[in-house]
Amino acid sequence: MRAVIVESFGEPEAAKVSELPLPEPGAGEVRIRVTGAAVHPADLLTRSGALAGVLPEQPHYRLGWDLAGTVDAVGEGVTSFRAGDRVVGLSDWFAALNGTQAEYVVLPAGSVAAAPSSVPAETAATLPLNGLTALQALDLLGLDRGQTLLVTGAAGGVGGFAVQLAVGRGLRVLGLAGSQDKEFVTGAGAEWIERGDDAADHVRAAVPGGVDGVFDTALIGAPALAAFRDGLVFVNVFPPAAPAAERGVRVDSVGVQSNGAQLAELVRLVDEGALTLRLAATLPAEEVPAAHTRLGAGGSRGGIVLTF
Repeated sequence: MRAVIVESFGEPEAAKVSELPLPEPGAGEVRIRVTGAAVHPADLLTRSGALAGVLPEQPHYRLGWDLAGTVDAVGEGVTSFRAGDRVVGLSDWFAALNGTQAEYVVLPAGSVAAAPSSVPAETAATLPLNGLTALQALDLLGLDRGQTLLVTGAAGGVGGFAVQLAVGRGLRVLGLAGSQDKEFVTGAGAEWIERGDDAADHVRAAVPGGVDGVFDTALIGAPALAAFRDGLVFVNVFPPAAPAAERGVRVDSVGVQSNGAQLAELVRLVDEGALTLRLAATLPAEEVPAAHTRLGAGGSRGGIVLTF
């Protein structure tokens, strides 16, 4: 089968399609014929060698965290899915190094959910990693209905989901983003705050007492702490970029984990029209270097998905 791998770290051309053996599902697992798999910043970090220090040494790394496709075979004991089911799923990549950018991928059945019926598979492929990261971060924040949340990078892959999910939970959401994304942020039900050096002042003007929590997807760090009240919670998506705690603030980072039940909840929201998926581009798997180049250039509003 075809799969996207990295044998030697380097520029986008280091990511390439190669032939690998067809995986077989074990007990409790499903094999999925992949339609689309999104490209994420973590793939770029892996390909460049930025994560080499935390990865076990091996001949190659198969890239990809999430997917949409069709169940092809099921392992012993699996009753929740059968061949022909359209699904989405997330690989716990750092734990298993089980990349999803391949024609066929085996995942635990508990990491998979029925795909949305309202969108094509290529669009559905943008949901699992970013959607679960946002959902699990909101759970970590633990804010109650009516409290205020600042989301940095509010128009990005994770931030865009976080804004929509937080509004759906009844939070007052302030979305920090560029002026070109004001319409998206306000259309999702949040208050737009223009990013910049004085952003914290604008947040304080909107919420004089300070917000109750911050989800820092843009990795702004310490400057964002000025925007909120003492003794509450700050969550980001990358532990090394977390600021030092101050004023009794709890600082934490979300480490996304596969969860089929949570993924099914996100799918339900998509099909009900309460969660919008954004697809920026689809590219054949063989054009993976172009996908890395495009994602690395920034400015994409939506997922970049490789098709198989």
